[in-house]
Amino acid sequence: MPISQWPPLRVPPGAMGWVLPQFEQVSPMQVLVFALLGLIIGSFVNVLIHRLPLMILRADMASDHSSDVSTTSSAEPRLGLSTPPSHCPLCEHRLHWYELIPVLSYLSSFARCRHCKGRIAWRYPFIEITTSLLFTLCLFQFGWTLQALMACFFTAALLALAWIDAETFLLPDVITQALLWVGLIGSAMSLTPIPLIQALSGAVLGYSILWAVSWIFATWRGKEGMGQGDLKLLAALGAWVGVWSLLPLLLMASVSGLIFGVIQKMRGQLGDNGHFAFGPFLALSGFACFFLGISMGV
Repeated sequence: MPISQWPPLRVPPGAMGWVLPQFEQVSPMQVLVFALLGLIIGSFVNVLIHRLPLMILRADMASDHSSDVSTTSSAEPRLGLSTPPSHCPLCEHRLHWYELIPVLSYLSSFARCRHCKGRIAWRYPFIEITTSLLFTLCLFQFGWTLQALMACFFTAALLALAWIDAETFLLPDVITQALLWVGLIGSAMSLTPIPLIQALSGAVLGYSILWAVSWIFATWRGKEGMGQGDLKLLAALGAWVGVWSLLPLLLMASVSGLIFGVIQKMRGQLGDNGHFAFGPFLALSGFACFFLGISMGV
């Protein structure tokens, strides 16, 4: 889409339906359904953010000590997305159903555990509310359709990946691979705006571009400059935005990442190795390209 056709940042009253095509067609009940669905899925996104990095680290430790019988026999209890049941990370008190209601449980307990009175991280309600707002945005963009649900999956996955990478420098394969395959299958079933050939080309080229950049940097500097997770994330984004949006996506991610890196360097918070998580910038740029239709205009 040429720049002249991008939606304006400011629009007159009543024109929101042009920016978000289905804004005036959806009913309040439909908005409520998507908002509540977003709160529920946001709670699951919190589970992914908290548990997936721990599961990856435990798996790495287990593989490093696979030959140590004593270590494996005294291993910690199995950690999964559903096991053990939800509990306070401070006192391990098992949470009851009324302590798991999105946002409301956080507010009713005054952001503290009812058992040990430890403070609950603000991330939990923030992720739930953000997911709810994103799901509502998907409804306004695509209406009461399966395409809207596909977009909801896209936004929830990007939110989880961006947050995990920002905190741990990890981009779990279980999410990036799901994002890739759902994007390709959705394109094949016409549930995303991107034709299948463009989705396939975007996935292949997205991985190849960052692989080439990573290889050149490693050859030149003698050290790895980009993790494999970033390559897989861009491949997944290529499946959703198409091949013609890859260049604008990379440009936005690179510029925003560079600005962030310079600011962090000036504040002395970049670290000795100069590394920072690139996944959040890829995710945000992919989100912008998907919802605004930003591409090279082909």
